[in-house]
Amino acid sequence: MRTGKALRTTTAVAAAVVVATAGCSTRAPETGGGGGGGGEGGSAGEVTTDVGVEGTTITLGVLTDLTGVFAALGQDITNANQLFWQDNRVCDTYDVELDVQDTGYVPQTGVQLYSAMEPNVLAMQQTIGSPINTALAPEYEADQIVNFPSAWARTLTEIPGTGVPGATYDVELANGYAYLFEQGLLSDGATVGHIYFEGEYGENGLAGSEAVAEERGLTIIPAQIKATDQDMSAQITQFAAAGVDAIALTVAPTQTASAAGVAAAQGLNVPIIGSNPVFAPGLLQGPAAEALKNNLYVSSPVSAFDAQPELLAQYQEAYPNVQPSLGVLVGYGMSAIMKQVLDAACENGDLTRAGVVAAFSELENVDTGGLVVPIQGFETGRSPSTQSFILRPADVPGGATVVQDAFEGEFAEGLR
Repeated sequence: MRTGKALRTTTAVAAAVVVATAGCSTRAPETGGGGGGGGEGGSAGEVTTDVGVEGTTITLGVLTDLTGVFAALGQDITNANQLFWQDNRVCDTYDVELDVQDTGYVPQTGVQLYSAMEPNVLAMQQTIGSPINTALAPEYEADQIVNFPSAWARTLTEIPGTGVPGATYDVELANGYAYLFEQGLLSDGATVGHIYFEGEYGENGLAGSEAVAEERGLTIIPAQIKATDQDMSAQITQFAAAGVDAIALTVAPTQTASAAGVAAAQGLNVPIIGSNPVFAPGLLQGPAAEALKNNLYVSSPVSAFDAQPELLAQYQEAYPNVQPSLGVLVGYGMSAIMKQVLDAACENGDLTRAGVVAAFSELENVDTGGLVVPIQGFETGRSPSTQSFILRPADVPGGATVVQDAFEGEFAEGLR
């Protein structure tokens, strides 16, 4: 992976408007490849373009969350998108600019913002949140646009051109269960309380719990909540009364902190397994810090900074006043995957939207140098990966360390 030599601090919110040229061709210099997370960009001869390419500048869209329930995560993912493209080019020829917009995690806002940016972007570098991606699914399909969601719901794999950057939530959580079984932290026939958001994110995570329950005879106590619910006292009290042996979470960091803190206060000292969005390093500055460090296990599509010290140094130089989260690895990794798609389209001589979709559909065995779990390919309705990292909260940059490198748990292939 090639990394930046000269970094500059930028704001996360930047807009670029490019006049689209329909069905044009550009002559790009024949040069060697670029780096940035695997796959060398090849020479670019005659390249056909249409939307979102002006001269040697490609514009990609970003619909992120800078003010909603995943604001901290969205900030870091977006900053990392920016950081990657500051020092990486497509086919070593095309610069990439990002049109960044804040949805606030509100689907209708996302639809409106996409409508405004769509005429000027070649593809979507990031769309955060399963609800936003689901709301935009008809538009993304109609517009023939490649999109990398900051979300891992299985329903998103049904959207043509949408590439979930890792295992879907059901596979991810099932890998978390597999780790607990391997470590002797959970046994056959156990009872697990699962708190989950209503909608695609939470329901897909619950499907992972239910699949493992069928295999290992678990009893699952489901507790659905809204994204706006913050106090998990009622749910944890219910779990304590039922004598649960573990807690599963597909929620946001606020609910994670509440669940861990209430459980500790009630003497419910059991392992807590969560999908990757459940944790943010800022939680370790709050009252639930010790409970989280003692009991939380995060099943993740990305590693942690202890495995990526060079990226941490880059990020801290570029954004010295930001506390980095693992969203940095998500953002940098998904950008590296986008580069591989765009390089392939460029090498094929077709940087039109249709050409980018074709390159995306042919991508397989994607390697990002350990940032993201290995991607087998983007097949409709299938999890792109069967692997996950397992992370534990710790007082380190990013707030977590790797305790299990990317692995395929015993339940993963059956869910793919």
